[in-house]
Amino acid sequence: MKTKFFTILTVVAMTFAFTSCKDKAQEATTTEAETAAETTDVSTKYKVDTDASSITWKGHKPTGTHHGTIDIENGVFTIHNGVLESGTFLIDMNSIYVQDIPEDDENHGKLTGHLKSPDFFDVEKYPAAAFEVTKLETVDGKSMLSGNLKMKDVSNNITIPVVINQNGDSVAITSEVFTIDRSKWNVKYGSKSFFDNLGDKFINDGMELKIDVKATKS
Repeated sequence: MKTKFFTILTVVAMTFAFTSCKDKAQEATTTEAETAAETTDVSTKYKVDTDASSITWKGHKPTGTHHGTIDIENGVFTIHNGVLESGTFLIDMNSIYVQDIPEDDENHGKLTGHLKSPDFFDVEKYPAAAFEVTKLETVDGKSMLSGNLKMKDVSNNITIPVVINQNGDSVAITSEVFTIDRSKWNVKYGSKSFFDNLGDKFINDGMELKIDVKATKS
């Protein structure tokens, strides 16, 4: 039973990644943290609708995948002349949720707890992650949003493809599915970047994410 439980933990207690090489999402360009974008006096402020916003994740290792959601705690964005100018939002790491295991299955709570533990995101010590906008530019016809992602005790700048739709007093910012390398944020459990001789018990460093943020004029 102990061996079986350990196997289940190592299969599902993982962060966001890909289902297979052919389905691999593009890794976000990751650099050192940069200066946040400034808000001008003439910009319009939008408050994030946390009930309508979310982050989805997927985790992968050789023996399986699991997926779920994380809640956005709060956030504010500004728009000037129809262009996203600045913004920030907090991510509630305590809200990490595993969708593919029924809540009445005891493994649901055990595995969610492992993700929240110091092995992974250590949510007691680091209850929130944060994203702050540093730049928005158009590259090959795509809107590329850059921002500082702070997770645990590390901040890195990532650049991700997004679609931004403004409709009256509301704005929606939706990313394509992308990945980040969790080892760059010191999420170490089962990572080949930190440990040798893991055999087939490693967990991919790739973390697959999709961000969907909706906000209304405040």
